[in-house]
Amino acid sequence: MKTLIDISSWKRREHFAFFSGLHEPFHGIVADIPCTQAREFCRDNQISFFLFYLHRCLAAINQIPELRYRVQQDQVVLYQQIHANATIGRADHSFGFCPIDYQPAFSAFCEQAELSMARVKNSEGLCFTQECQRDDVIHFSAMPWIAFNGITHARHHDGKDSAPKVSIGKCVEKNGELVFPVAVFAHHGLADAYHIHQFFDAFTEQLRQRP
Repeated sequence: MKTLIDISSWKRREHFAFFSGLHEPFHGIVADIPCTQAREFCRDNQISFFLFYLHRCLAAINQIPELRYRVQQDQVVLYQQIHANATIGRADHSFGFCPIDYQPAFSAFCEQAELSMARVKNSEGLCFTQECQRDDVIHFSAMPWIAFNGITHARHHDGKDSAPKVSIGKCVEKNGELVFPVAVFAHHGLADAYHIHQFFDAFTEQLRQRP
């Protein structure tokens, strides 16, 4: 479900007009997020760390309205709920795109996510289907081999792309605590650094919660 935004009275109308007119309207921020407790919980309970932090990431994204805005044919809509289109790796080190629906209950989320991931792992190519072109998603990738401090994305510069991209990297120890880098790449006409800060805070809190 989505709501059409009246741009003429929207508080971000000038921001949207300005940044939408740029060749590159996206901006990106990377921050280290603490994950010691989440990692230990998943290890102790034999839970997929990837699915745990993806679920918590989506829960946090859905708390931030600015990260649920999307551009559609020069209009702005606000989605009620956001899901994921994730890159899923295979044993041969290729990957495919995998739509994963958000569900508040972690067990239900894992059940359908594992089925979707299995289809990608047992196939070839990008698996780029019509389902992968939905707007009510974030584009999500995990890079558990790299503790990155910056990232760029391959994408069209045609004004049609407005879905945030979220990437999570390798866990490393800093000052006695495990952290992982989290990169958010978002359309500046829809969301500012403050809203990404809100997401980082919400994600940090979500990682402390247990299913």
